[in-house]
Amino acid sequence: MIDLPYRYAQFDLTLAWEVRHEGGASVVEGVGMNVRYAFMEGIEIWIAVVDAAGKAGARKACFVIPRQVKQDQTFPFSVKLPDRLEQGMTLKFTYKYNGSDGGDGGMNWMQSFDWTVP
Repeated sequence: MIDLPYRYAQFDLTLAWEVRHEGGASVVEGVGMNVRYAFMEGIEIWIAVVDAAGKAGARKACFVIPRQVKQDQTFPFSVKLPDRLEQGMTLKFTYKYNGSDGGDGGMNWMQSFDWTVP
């Protein structure tokens, strides 16, 4: 995958991303890879901001195009958050998709993880 500074890996999906600032906003931009299923469809990546005091902030989503991502294929994602991210804030990533090995109707899956801004 592209050389990006932050990473997450699970049995089904790997993500790598960077954070850049645009004025008072922040953009989380990266790539994902399907590492489990023959194909994934309808991939959504949601990111919610939680400040250092635990207060929830903005929650935004990226709906991945192309609609279907084959195994070992990568896809880009980008989520623009209205908050300027600062050290100690937490991003709660949630991803959803339908994964299938073909002919089985697929399985809907959702997973979350937290990442603290360094």
